[in-house]
Amino acid sequence: MPSITVRNLDEDTKQALRERAARNGRSMEEEARLMLAATEGQSPPPLTAKPSTTEHEDAFSKADNRILLIIGGGIAAYKCLELIRHLKKKEMAVRVIMTRAAQEFITPLSLEALSHDKVLTNLFEREAEHDIGHIRLSREADLVVVAPATADLMAKMANGLADDLASTCLMASDKPILVVPAMNPAMWAHPATRRNVKTLEGDGIHFVGPNSGEMAESGEAGVGRMAEPLEIANAITGLLDSSPKPLAGRRAIVTSGPTHEPIDPVRYIANRSSGKQGHAIAEALGRAGAEVILVSGPVNIPDPKHAEIIHVQTAREMQKMVETALPADIAVMVAAVADWRSAETADEKMKKQDGKGPDSLALTENPDILKGLGHHHNRPQLLIGFAAETEKLEEHGRAKLKRKKADWILANDVSAENGVMGGDNNTIRLLSNKGVEAWPTMDKTEVAERLVERIVAHFETETVET
Repeated sequence: MPSITVRNLDEDTKQALRERAARNGRSMEEEARLMLAATEGQSPPPLTAKPSTTEHEDAFSKADNRILLIIGGGIAAYKCLELIRHLKKKEMAVRVIMTRAAQEFITPLSLEALSHDKVLTNLFEREAEHDIGHIRLSREADLVVVAPATADLMAKMANGLADDLASTCLMASDKPILVVPAMNPAMWAHPATRRNVKTLEGDGIHFVGPNSGEMAESGEAGVGRMAEPLEIANAITGLLDSSPKPLAGRRAIVTSGPTHEPIDPVRYIANRSSGKQGHAIAEALGRAGAEVILVSGPVNIPDPKHAEIIHVQTAREMQKMVETALPADIAVMVAAVADWRSAETADEKMKKQDGKGPDSLALTENPDILKGLGHHHNRPQLLIGFAAETEKLEEHGRAKLKRKKADWILANDVSAENGVMGGDNNTIRLLSNKGVEAWPTMDKTEVAERLVERIVAHFETETVET
């Protein structure tokens, strides 16, 4: 019997196989084996029986994280295919309801293949409604997600209309609801939509997006794009997170990334910082319940979902935004701020003269943001700095601890051979007036989690002593 590797098929063939498998209640591999057997005139290989509706319901009800995804009618509905993939990777069970308009953009079969569950479309479906199915659907889930949430669907929600399966489940739900708007910028800015958003927010509805960018319509751009699937998945994870919040009520400022100091309109002074460590710390603080302000230089990584983001370019802009964010309980200065900037910035691109550039470039010192906070009249209760060094980590770190009046300094070796700048790992020595902690090499996310553990312990000890 011939064999086939599904992952090697082209995308159109895989999609056709996916839909056929969903229609027959089989995996793609099983469907492919059956088709190959038929072409060879052989008896089909053993197949897993098609799951019954009851089995689907049992699997959903027994899952730890259950998402009821209501898909509205918009071109952005296609993003829900990728969203379901992300949620399944997070081991979440997904059940889908489609409005009639949504079915004009994507098919129920595609969604069934990805969610491994029946897609529901009809309020008066006899099989589902024999036990008041719309009530059961809205109560079995841990979270209801509306994506894309069209202007029409949001208007129904805000005004209590329930004339189809989607709107009826939303009215009947007693679970948290996350709305992911997607519409033309003019529709998003319309006074009626603004009133509806305000009403829904007052009702406790959560929102993610919309984002700014190009729209499906030619020549249209602005605020109205549906949030990206990974952004939505992260928001869902955050809403389902029931972990303790030991830093609730605390305010934290974090800096991250490099700064870009302009020489002329096209050239600048910078460094190799990726922002990975600072962003990981901001995210970990947010997950621990802190209100986080992240002041970030130019980076090419996603914004953390548990922080308010302020994007800057230069050291002076970063200093201004950090001081504006005061007061704070915690400040973690992770950014690799450029020590110097060009004394003069050219208004036009500097040109070569006879094949040569300028003989010299005059530099002037940038503000020391960490030192400024250490001597600030509104100094954070816990001030933490990073010392990126290539030699004598502890010696240079202790000098910074004293000179900058910080509480802790996290010294790390950024020599080229260690690959810290731009890499995923870090090796830390935490210096304080109590001594030094040498941490093993860890992923930057693990470094962030360990630092937050130390911050939590610091405030717990402080509370006990008080």
